[in-house]
Amino acid sequence: MTDGAVPSEGVLIVGAGPTGLTLAIELARRGAGVRIVDAAPAPHRESRGKGLQPRTLEVLEDVGVTERALATGTTRLPFRKYFDGAQVNDTDPFADARPTPDAPYERGVLIGQWQVEELLRERLAEFGVRVEGGTEVTGFEQDEDGVTAVLADGERIRAGHLVGCDGGRSRVRKAMGVRFDGTTDETQSMVVGDVEAEGISRDVWHQWFASDGSGVMLCPMPGTNSFQFQAGPELDAGGDPLPPSLEGFQRIFDRYAQVPGVTLTDPTWLSLWRVNVRMVDRMRVGRVFLAGDAAHIHPIAGGLGMNTGIQDAYNLGWKLALVTAGQASPGLLDTYEEERLPVAAWTLGITSDLYARVREAVKEPGTGVEAAAPPPMGTGYRWSSLAAPATIGDPAVLRPGDRAPDAPCLDASGNPVRLFQVYADPRFTLLGFGAEVADAVGKLAVGHEDLLQAFTVDGNSDGGGDLHDHKGHARRAYGIEASAPALVLVRPDNHIALLTRDPADVTNYLAQITTFAPKE
Repeated sequence: MTDGAVPSEGVLIVGAGPTGLTLAIELARRGAGVRIVDAAPAPHRESRGKGLQPRTLEVLEDVGVTERALATGTTRLPFRKYFDGAQVNDTDPFADARPTPDAPYERGVLIGQWQVEELLRERLAEFGVRVEGGTEVTGFEQDEDGVTAVLADGERIRAGHLVGCDGGRSRVRKAMGVRFDGTTDETQSMVVGDVEAEGISRDVWHQWFASDGSGVMLCPMPGTNSFQFQAGPELDAGGDPLPPSLEGFQRIFDRYAQVPGVTLTDPTWLSLWRVNVRMVDRMRVGRVFLAGDAAHIHPIAGGLGMNTGIQDAYNLGWKLALVTAGQASPGLLDTYEEERLPVAAWTLGITSDLYARVREAVKEPGTGVEAAAPPPMGTGYRWSSLAAPATIGDPAVLRPGDRAPDAPCLDASGNPVRLFQVYADPRFTLLGFGAEVADAVGKLAVGHEDLLQAFTVDGNSDGGGDLHDHKGHARRAYGIEASAPALVLVRPDNHIALLTRDPADVTNYLAQITTFAPKE
């Protein structure tokens, strides 16, 4: 141990936004030692990133907060468009979306970022872990055995690993010495904030635009009296953006909304946002990792920022937990960067395209931010070292590395249960379809109980077993023929690890986790 360091086991997380909090929960619920610190003395109450995508709702269901998020936010908010001050139409871009057996969340939820963080802190506290506010990490040192973080007050904290979830200005990233490649466009910026506005309906998201693409938006934030305000900034005589202010917000609103008698009040957040498109060249240096905005920042179009960070944490959490528990080789941690760095690059590309699309679309009457509706995110890692070659199934339906679908089943007592509920266990999950593999499933469960939970699906001659695929949704979702035996191994982060009929493949896969070496 480095001299003067306060002993600490497990993982030190720097930054208590959605990314850091999700990671802390993932570690804590797996029994890993975790400490999470944040430079801010108290939680903020700013709307910031205000939406959770359907895939993120799946992730947060596993984490244990989706039900609370749905109760706090809203999934249905029509967009009301105005052009040159006149109302044009109301639209719901997700009106035709419906849940399916394999995807229970057909649309995202509108919810303030501070509310998401509050729910995550509450969940984290259920594991006995609390955020240490007013604790600023200014640097770190690492060696073969661990990391020593240095705090602003001179305290030194020792941990096995450190994860920087400390935002776009990340001190952890700067201390790591990794590149943060990309651009900052000073000519494209936005003022954003939280204000109240009497006399404006809270039943729709108001979007006022003009023919040159400029305008203002007011989005009512559920569970509050505030609206999130978004607009292009006022410019000074030299063409530079003026600092955000309530007075400036009012002038912008009056110019575009042309609604007399409405006064903006009670600002709780005023900010200037610039278009940054940047990402690191590495997400890991030794025992130190980056996640969320500390690793990648991009345009706000599509609302992917908070979502991408949460999914970073979901990917890293189970891997760190297994390694710190001695159940997996440290090489497993290399798959975090292998899987998430391409996702970061995809996110930068798609959000830049969506932002440009929106800027053009709003110049036409009746269009708005729905032009930035992104394709599904978080669909899988087919390129990963953790995606074993499939020996069964239909690759057009599902392949190893893909997101594991949901499906309604019945448990052994005949009660309804969804596969996502089954997957909530923090271990790998093995599904054995058909009586032919039932004995092997039982033996695998006994032989790997610390790493694996296992279920037979229609494993008895009468169609019973641990689970009953009574409507065939599970077999269809996983591309398994009605009468065919199959073994489906699902990772702790609910992605497909293996599709096979041979129990030895499952044994070999789990054995490789303990001695893992990623692809070159």
